[in-house]
Amino acid sequence: MLLAFSWLTVLPLRPGHVDARAARRAIAVAPVVGAVLGLLVAAVLQGVHGLLGGFLCVGLVALATRGMHLDGLADTADGLGCYGPPERALAVMREGGVGAFAVVALIVVLGLQAVSLATVHWGAVVLAFAAGRAAFSWCCRHGMPAARPEGLGALVAGSQPVYVPVGWFVVLAAAAVPVVPSRLWAGPLAVVVAAAALVVVTAHIRRRLGGITGDILGAACELTVTVVLVVCAVAS
Repeated sequence: MLLAFSWLTVLPLRPGHVDARAARRAIAVAPVVGAVLGLLVAAVLQGVHGLLGGFLCVGLVALATRGMHLDGLADTADGLGCYGPPERALAVMREGGVGAFAVVALIVVLGLQAVSLATVHWGAVVLAFAAGRAAFSWCCRHGMPAARPEGLGALVAGSQPVYVPVGWFVVLAAAAVPVVPSRLWAGPLAVVVAAAALVVVTAHIRRRLGGITGDILGAACELTVTVVLVVCAVAS
């Protein structure tokens, strides 16, 4: 848990020695970190309402997470958007520049998150951020290789039994029942739609790149958060 908070937030924690076993456990408990971030965002939204609160919280989350998930989203969008073999796409992602695909992806995702945060129940906020971190374990499930022999992806790829992500999404779907008070089915539906989108996107990424990287984890997180928020907002 200490490593998970150290990796996924700006908290100045010292997790000590990091090996494959610690990384595997950190990925498995990452949704707890997401829930804590969601509670922080929900607390801010209680004081600052509407679009102002939504955009403020988007910026707050970027600060609280060092913007690394957004960086992963941007790099992944540019990598998948380029033409060429997997090696070329991975090289584009490694370069870290911001291309047209990255800009569009960031504008769309951050805009959708901000607008949705302005309208949803606080429970949906916690749900979305927890689900986003549950996406890590699906990306790192058994059978999913790393696209590179080094980096975060190589450390955690294939480290999670399939029951870990499946268990998290089942728990989140059950806990989602009250997050849209007027439509009790909407919260579970949001989790199911987000999970389906995650399955489709990661399958495409595996075909396109051959496996995952650290950037892929960030992109999967932002995608899942956005889908859950948007479905809950539409239902609200």
